[in-house]
Amino acid sequence: MKVVVAMMKHETNTFSPLVTDLARFEAWGLHFGPAAESAYAETAMPMGAYIRLCRARGAEIVTPVAAEAMPGGIVTRDAYETLAGAIVEAVAAGCDAVLLDLHGAMVAAHVADGEGELLRRLRAVAPRVPIAVTCDLHCNLTRAMVDHCDALIGYKTYPHVDMAEVGERIARVLFAAIDGKARPVMAFAPIPVLAQTLRMGTDDEPMKGLIAEARALEAEGFLAATVFGGFPMADVPHAGMAAVVVGDGDPAAAGAAVERLAALARARRDDFLYPHEPLEHALDRAAALGDAGGGEAGGPVILLDHADNCGSGGTQDVMGVIAAVIERGLKDVAVGAVYDPEAVKTMAAAGVGAEVSLALGGRLDMPALGLKGRPLALTGRVKVLTDGRFVVRGPMYTGVTVEMGPTAVLSVDGGRVEIVVTSHHHEPWDRGVFTSVGIEPEAKRFLLLKSRIHYRAGFAALARATVTLDGEGVTTSDNGKLDYRRLRRPLYPFDRIN
Repeated sequence: MKVVVAMMKHETNTFSPLVTDLARFEAWGLHFGPAAESAYAETAMPMGAYIRLCRARGAEIVTPVAAEAMPGGIVTRDAYETLAGAIVEAVAAGCDAVLLDLHGAMVAAHVADGEGELLRRLRAVAPRVPIAVTCDLHCNLTRAMVDHCDALIGYKTYPHVDMAEVGERIARVLFAAIDGKARPVMAFAPIPVLAQTLRMGTDDEPMKGLIAEARALEAEGFLAATVFGGFPMADVPHAGMAAVVVGDGDPAAAGAAVERLAALARARRDDFLYPHEPLEHALDRAAALGDAGGGEAGGPVILLDHADNCGSGGTQDVMGVIAAVIERGLKDVAVGAVYDPEAVKTMAAAGVGAEVSLALGGRLDMPALGLKGRPLALTGRVKVLTDGRFVVRGPMYTGVTVEMGPTAVLSVDGGRVEIVVTSHHHEPWDRGVFTSVGIEPEAKRFLLLKSRIHYRAGFAALARATVTLDGEGVTTSDNGKLDYRRLRRPLYPFDRIN
């Protein structure tokens, strides 16, 4: 058996000014041919699970590409065609099965539905070759994705700590079909709800209940069942929630099951909206929590600068929340992280121990929000300089090597605040963001993270409390700040739905 195994992943924020070209994929991880297999074989990623199962079957494995970029703006035509072309070419050369590790929210300059278009091309060159797909929980699922593969599944956890598990499940479904032991049929239900990412944590309601229902369907005998929260920072017609169920030879049963999931999501639609709070009120609560203890005595208080989360396409250089934290006088704070390659160069030239004055962050404008970049003038001491490389040891992306690029730690406000400054975008979902630069996160009173929910993978066990800070940025949870023009209608919360 010859199996094509490939990964092509990007969560596209159409409001983000960040250009997603091949260089951005290279910054996170871009591998072609055998190097792709080597890079992911021992990881807890869907591609890793695929490779292990193929090896167990004695299959010949072809890995044309493994590509992922940190979320950002629209993917360039060249990047899309290079990556998709490599996969299509490998499948066209002949194979017995295809296993794909995709995201489900890729938007390219010339293709609004990146994954659907890839699968359409694969079906055109190999109409009878079975294809299985793993997608992110934030997939904006389309009819094209479902129609052009044989089995599709999404993560059931956010933060995504079950990537290998769901990859293995859908690969086993495909192999069972090849072996004549299953007849996968899929039912798809778009759900007209644009949910807020901050309301999709699977340890919390309403997503917790939806995931429980999907697991119950699998326990009843369905081959796979998924509820997608969708990715709301994409101005495309298919943005929003969806559900898909893979049945075994019974389309009617799969259809009834997927409607169970869709109806439950529609009934909980109000719970998917994030309630906002004035920043000054949230900082008052944070200060009170910090005064009550922290650090080694009781664990840090987590502060979330969620509107500037590069894990959803944020610029990661908006300084408003950081400035407010410093002005409020919070002490013993570690910030992870600010993207500013120029500031890192300045600190590297000065050297460890040097005092520097610089304008940190605020280098990127956000035209979609009508916001100009506003640097923060700071004077501090260069505490650490590193290459920004570490291997993830936590439960999400386990075994993957992270490249933050040249990285520095700037100690400001008399040492009360330490800011990790990176040359590549990276969301702080693993403690390595801090430990790789000599900061012990568990010993801090506050951890200020540019994250939404993924931080829980590495930091939830440390946190004494979490405070969400509503700042500015292209990952805002305030729909009123985003100029949507292409969404399907009706769509909640913009319209009434049944």
